[in-house]
Amino acid sequence: MSQPWTLDDMPSQKGRTILITGTGGLGFEDALALAEAGGDVIIAGRNPTKGAEAVRRIKERAPQASVTLEIVDLASLASIEGLAKRLKETRDHIDVLINNAGVMTPPTRQTTSDGFELQFGTNYLGHFALTGQLLPLLTRAKTPRVVTLSSIAVRSASAAINFDDLQAERNYKPMPVYTQSKLACLMFAFELQRRSEDAGWGVTSIAAHPGVSRTDLLHNGPGRHSAQGLLRTVLWFLFQPVAQGALPTLFAATSPNARGGGYYGPDRLGETRGHPTEAQIPRQAMEKHVAHRLWEISEKLTGISFNAQVPHPELFGQGEATIKREG
Repeated sequence: MSQPWTLDDMPSQKGRTILITGTGGLGFEDALALAEAGGDVIIAGRNPTKGAEAVRRIKERAPQASVTLEIVDLASLASIEGLAKRLKETRDHIDVLINNAGVMTPPTRQTTSDGFELQFGTNYLGHFALTGQLLPLLTRAKTPRVVTLSSIAVRSASAAINFDDLQAERNYKPMPVYTQSKLACLMFAFELQRRSEDAGWGVTSIAAHPGVSRTDLLHNGPGRHSAQGLLRTVLWFLFQPVAQGALPTLFAATSPNARGGGYYGPDRLGETRGHPTEAQIPRQAMEKHVAHRLWEISEKLTGISFNAQVPHPELFGQGEATIKREG
């Protein structure tokens, strides 16, 4: 990009409904910027107190902001289904879904309420299920977008989808398991774009990563006193501000120049900091046969069939098709 993209370049979000998972860190900065730009913002998180505080802080900064809180635990398929049901009852459509929330490197293996390994289950399968559940609302929007967050960690040469031990039941190592979950998110973003084009859903799917940002992921995951947590505390100056780290996501969510199937991250110091640009896609993220297999397994694990959520365009009557395009 010739000129660095900043919040000043963000188009007005008036009239757009935007759902963001995660109430702190990057999710908070996304919500604040989009609410200030006039969007009807829904932040979704599992902690009611933290969520209410995020809403209060946004309204303090932007008194006219339209921002509401929804409770969802991405480590529970039942909770995800409950959120989708509430939104289908109260909203006509969703213009943008930002799959942002995440868990990073808990020192010991933990599981979700459905028995999935916590990082893979929350970061990837939870967002896979949420996107599938919300597909009917997304397809009713004019130009719907799904932005899924990956991580600079996926550039590791060892990053891979381990189908032989997908839930890390035999061998749990915190960072490789985190990297797998974020590689899965990146492959999901690309596969969603391909399937949307093939099925005529009209949903634009884009991936983004925040570089190395000053979020609380390392403090909340391995812990403030872990090696990673101490690194984050002592070498804080190596981490860019969270608001800066949110820019690639905001670019992907709002810019007319962000393309379907694209991947965006910071433009400086090996994509660790800076302004949004095209990110380097690791070779393993482009393996379509792996992405296809991962998608099929994910549908089985979550019980969500994307095709079953939305009728094929050929099944729509002319009137319904018109509503679908204009909705």
